[in-house]
Amino acid sequence: MTAPGNGLPERAGAGLKPEHIATILSTLPEMGFFEVHAENYMGAGGPPHRFLEAIAATYPLSLHGVGLSIGGEGDLDPAHLKRLRYLTERYRPASFSEHLAWSTHDSAYLNDLLPLPYTEATLERVVRHVEEAQEAVGMRLLLENPSTYVLFEESTIEECDFLARIAEKSGCGLLLDVNNVMVSAVNHRLDPIAYFDRFPVELVGEIHLAGYDEATDGAGDRLLIDAHGTTVRPDVLELYRHTLSRTGPVATLIEWDNDVPEFDVLLGEAIKAERMLAEEASRRNRRTAQAA
Repeated sequence: MTAPGNGLPERAGAGLKPEHIATILSTLPEMGFFEVHAENYMGAGGPPHRFLEAIAATYPLSLHGVGLSIGGEGDLDPAHLKRLRYLTERYRPASFSEHLAWSTHDSAYLNDLLPLPYTEATLERVVRHVEEAQEAVGMRLLLENPSTYVLFEESTIEECDFLARIAEKSGCGLLLDVNNVMVSAVNHRLDPIAYFDRFPVELVGEIHLAGYDEATDGAGDRLLIDAHGTTVRPDVLELYRHTLSRTGPVATLIEWDNDVPEFDVLLGEAIKAERMLAEEASRRNRRTAQAA
């Protein structure tokens, strides 16, 4: 594996959407970075690459994969790895990330991020795939914690420990999705604060924030859906504040993939996160000055 990217700035960023590119290039808003889904840029050329080159000339880029199927039982797709390598060499992103999930079966792509049982066998498979991806792409990978709707009876390892052991064995970092933690905690009647307090925060290279949808399950209890189609919910922002108290300022992405609003709305969400990052940095600076 070659040396990792320089890392994202400790600022707020947003997912890059085609409908916003003209506004971004004409106004050059104050934004820490932009993140793109790698699979949207695996064509050889055309307008998508022309616009992304213009964005990359001004802003740091984060490359976020959704189709590698890190947790799949089969081998990683060498053609997909080759396309990822092409993107990292062309754009030199500051960060490269993927999901702790699987999305393929034989030659079929299922267009979803499906959960895994947390067992020793799964752990070894994911570690092997992460190592292969890092070597092929030439960058350290940040592995994202999932949002889940079912638990596996055969799981023998808690999720935080599972992620920490993957990182220890493979050398990868972690992407901490705060919305995913809230979704999973509510769905499984768990304490999200306890999850954050167990999470290996020293490995976090990026944080994600997003909005969830809410329904009720068959028992009439709350059921949260990781929908990425609204502003970040207030309870997720409070969890984010708690997260920053443990991690310190970390590059934070606003995800908004469905019912995409005008760019000013997305920028407003990033500004909220930017203020919280600045507040945490200020608190830490005061503590350092008082201890000196």
